[in-house]
Amino acid sequence: MTKLRIVIADDERPARSMLASLLQGCDDVELVGEAQNGAEAIALIEEQRPDLALLDLQMPEIDGMGVVRLIRKDRLPLVAFVTAYDEYAIQAFEVNAVDYLLKPVDRARLRQTIERAHDRLEQRSAASSLSMAPGDADRLKAAADDYEQAQGMPPLVRIPVRRRDDIVLLPVTQVASVVADGELLHLTTIRGERHTISYRLKDLEARLDQARFVRLERGALVNVDAITRVSPMPGGTYLVTLSNGQEIRASRLQSRILRDQLLKL
Repeated sequence: MTKLRIVIADDERPARSMLASLLQGCDDVELVGEAQNGAEAIALIEEQRPDLALLDLQMPEIDGMGVVRLIRKDRLPLVAFVTAYDEYAIQAFEVNAVDYLLKPVDRARLRQTIERAHDRLEQRSAASSLSMAPGDADRLKAAADDYEQAQGMPPLVRIPVRRRDDIVLLPVTQVASVVADGELLHLTTIRGERHTISYRLKDLEARLDQARFVRLERGALVNVDAITRVSPMPGGTYLVTLSNGQEIRASRLQSRILRDQLLKL
């Protein structure tokens, strides 16, 4: 049996050390790297191309769900989540991830996860690829988004975005606008820098401070603090100018909301 190449990611050193120790006792696995945060995990996974990633769900800045969403689809390995959550909180991932492990991780339970990963890879051997199939990758990324919604995550302070091979943590306060383009979101900063992420607008809107961001039309959100001018347009709508020079027209409905929320003393 080919050795299973594994990466582990956890921000707590004792947890990483325990997992590494358990894996060293398995003859059919090879630990190819350890990451202490989400950004390191993404870089490590894309460089090493492991068969399986053991991802902690709770890591600062970029958690296990964020790692799944940010990894390039063709580099996404099999994934097992490691968490202190009760089983009910992650039942939705049983069909999308290889497995989940509750902390503290038990040797026998980890063995089951390894066997599941071997089985999954064997099932795909006919396709001559050890990476996750595109359909599986799509389902796992969608499940990550659904999980964040279900958990009622706190408002975002920073948004992780890709810049070539790096992960940039973009402070929400620097985002002037978010404009949807199909399945992509274009984020423009107050300085005029542009970033693109794969995320649903309604999901990002739910994670943003509602007092800071306002929707101007179906596919656009703007930072209230970045608004410098609101110009009336025919039909009872407004043209909103931002501090970075962007101009976004508000829909008739959102113009009424804008007028009631921002344009009255």
